[in-house]
Amino acid sequence: QVQMVESGGGLVQPGGSLRLSCAASGSFFSVNDMGWYRQAPGKERELVAQITRGGTTNYADSVKGRFTVSRDSAKNTVYLQMNSLKPDDTAVYYCKGVIRRSSVSSLAYEYWGQGTQVTVSS
Repeated sequence: QVQMVESGGGLVQPGGSLRLSCAASGSFFSVNDMGWYRQAPGKERELVAQITRGGTTNYADSVKGRFTVSRDSAKNTVYLQMNSLKPDDTAVYYCKGVIRRSSVSSLAYEYWGQGTQVTVSS
């Protein structure tokens, strides 16, 4: 069974930094795209940042220049370095992995982490 296990959330003051990590575990063939989403109270889940297997990145306009997504493919892990945090960044952050379970089939499936709370407040 494939799982995405997140860590790194918490409470931070405005202007501070946090680093989130998410590792894919279990039995699978390969991890394709990986990404981070967030959902604030009363709002829909939105894309924060994503990174392809080849390292191409994409960011929401609201986090460009402040957040950096990276991955360690050997560890099947994706990271989100968040700097210059603002109260508007407060949300539950979810990681997503698009995972190919078998070398026999090219089909890939989305797996989500359990979510980690990030609170930016003084």
